[in-house]
Amino acid sequence: MNKFLFKQIDNTGLTLFRIIFGLLITLEAFGAIATGWVKRVLVDPEFTFNFIGFDFLQNIQGPGMYVYFIVMGIFGLGVMLGYKYRVSMFAYAFLWTGAYLMQKTSYNNHYYLMVLLCWMMVLLPANRRYSFDVKFKPSFKKLSMPLWCKWMIVLQVFIVFTYGSIAKWYPDWFNGIAPALFMKSKSDYWLIGGLLQEAWIHYAIAYFGILFDLLIIPMLLWKPTRLFGFYMSLFFHLFNSIVFQVGIFPYMSIAFALFFFTSESIQKLFRLQPEIYNKEELSIPKYNNILIICSTLYFIFQIGLPLRHWAINDDVLWTEEGHRMSWRMMLRSKNGTMTMHIENKETGERTIYNYRKQLSRKQSNSLPTKPDLIWQLSQRIKKEQINNGNDVAIYVTSKVSVNGGPYFPFINPEIDIASQEWKPFSHLDWILHSPKDYHKK
Repeated sequence: MNKFLFKQIDNTGLTLFRIIFGLLITLEAFGAIATGWVKRVLVDPEFTFNFIGFDFLQNIQGPGMYVYFIVMGIFGLGVMLGYKYRVSMFAYAFLWTGAYLMQKTSYNNHYYLMVLLCWMMVLLPANRRYSFDVKFKPSFKKLSMPLWCKWMIVLQVFIVFTYGSIAKWYPDWFNGIAPALFMKSKSDYWLIGGLLQEAWIHYAIAYFGILFDLLIIPMLLWKPTRLFGFYMSLFFHLFNSIVFQVGIFPYMSIAFALFFFTSESIQKLFRLQPEIYNKEELSIPKYNNILIICSTLYFIFQIGLPLRHWAINDDVLWTEEGHRMSWRMMLRSKNGTMTMHIENKETGERTIYNYRKQLSRKQSNSLPTKPDLIWQLSQRIKKEQINNGNDVAIYVTSKVSVNGGPYFPFINPEIDIASQEWKPFSHLDWILHSPKDYHKK
């Protein structure tokens, strides 16, 4: 194991990835302000639906988030330039993790992947060349890195894409219904809008998506298919960028190719001065056992976490339990309706609570289909009512439609949601069991 993980290899791919990654995370930070994302998600709402257990992050939500993201963007520039790299990368990772945990309304698997990659990059020696750290201290330059640095990224990406493929193995994806729903909103796109409404396109998207996610990493690892896999990756990710407009993720995914091609090929492509490390020395550090144990535990967690929904009763597609942080990307379309009642425990009087008055439009639209958001809002309302001297129960009537299918009852209207405990790794009894064939029209 030591001979494999700590063999020294050329670090061209990692150091160039740092530059591209730094550029992308900088654009992510500044772009969130420029596109109005920060305003819509973290400034305008009265509160955000943070990850459960991180309520303290509500204290920094508001206009100060503009400064937060500007500072984050500056640290992103430090990563790109390789200036005080460790400090810059750690600061960005810390701030981005905070922004990620602060809200779930705009939940995105790509944001979660950025959290993981940022912390990985803190550990990796990605500033040993092509950096200001080397410019200011030439003796810091090094052409090699341990092999484990490459495999940390490769294994993480393999997990992401493999689970992304497996999650698509369900009827509405195989029959093209889910892709058709995604394409419906793209009908006004110039030149390609009409084409995206064709049934054969929906089937092509469905099966190409499954096969690409499942095979792309093995294809890039195997030399005979590497170049073809790269061209497939270019097509797939640029298509996603144009059609779905998913930010920096497609370009980050293209940049992962730097970990698969030889340093000679990379330096030739970027027209860099040839400077290749090829000694294949073995350098085993004193902390090797700690690194191996920690890495093993980390990847066991990464492999196990997306499987947790199998240990929870009912279908994750319906209940949402075990959906987040499981690489279940672009899978389904869900719509819902909801009525919330507050009952005064002293008088027994019930009134309809207008939850929309304190939520943004996006929050209001997400709420009926997301049990954790429903639970959090119920807890918040109960706390407000108790502060006003009222002990209340909160009942929710919600109906949900999956992939354009019929609406079915989702929440048990007889259970006081505000009195329930949150159980992240087991089924919540107040979520009604999924109806038979609920996902079919």
